[in-house]
Amino acid sequence: MKTLEQFRLEGKVALVTGAGRGIGAKCAEVLAEAGAKVMVSDILEKEGNAIVEAICAAGGEAVFQRLDVSNEEEWISTVDTLVKTFGGFDVLVSNAGIEGINLVEDIPVEQWRQVMSVNADGVFLGMKHAIRAMKPGGIAGKGGSIINMASVTANVAFYSAGAYSSAKGAVRMMTKVAAVECGNHKYGIRVNSVHPGVIRTELLEASFVNFAKKGLYPTPEDAEAEYVGMHPIGKLGTTLDVAQTVLYLASDASDFVTGAELIVDGGYIAH
Repeated sequence: MKTLEQFRLEGKVALVTGAGRGIGAKCAEVLAEAGAKVMVSDILEKEGNAIVEAICAAGGEAVFQRLDVSNEEEWISTVDTLVKTFGGFDVLVSNAGIEGINLVEDIPVEQWRQVMSVNADGVFLGMKHAIRAMKPGGIAGKGGSIINMASVTANVAFYSAGAYSSAKGAVRMMTKVAAVECGNHKYGIRVNSVHPGVIRTELLEASFVNFAKKGLYPTPEDAEAEYVGMHPIGKLGTTLDVAQTVLYLASDASDFVTGAELIVDGGYIAH
């Protein structure tokens, strides 16, 4: 077998959450390019449908499904629709997430709960229903790969990101527990997390502006310069950097990888 064939995803069915823009959109595009049939899910219907159109225009196969990841009933419906539409469920990329920028002393409890609901509860619900579908006897039943989008903020303290960091820390440990459980029960399901550093997205650009508005940095440009300086590699990451890591974990090339946290951070936590 040729080595690069291990990275191909023909015959596999993938669900990507938060895929209307940013990292999720690029993950959906890369998985489709590698041959997977992809369900693009998001609460952003216009943006999600645009990603589907782009994938199909490039020769891939994709559909859109609206999904609020904090709603368990919508997860149940989405997984059922995925299997009925494409005939299987092999890859879950739990990417949907929101940010909350505040010092711990200033975090409104409503913000804390919202961030936890999307970033932690959403990943938990995705794993729960993906495992039920993928395991032997499930509606897909062939095993699979679950990839949870965490963050370097799950590994090191990050200024003004108390709620976000806490949620991503929960994702990090939930991933490991699920990996061990799936392994012990011989489900044929691998569960891993991806930990990006600072990735250039629309959400990040908005965060730089928000930092300045809150007085945490003098200007958005000052915020960006400091964030670039946090990475020894000397630049911010791209959505493609993360998506290519996700492709590895989705593919048979990572067949012996589970319970791992793949750091994609330009050296951020190395110093």
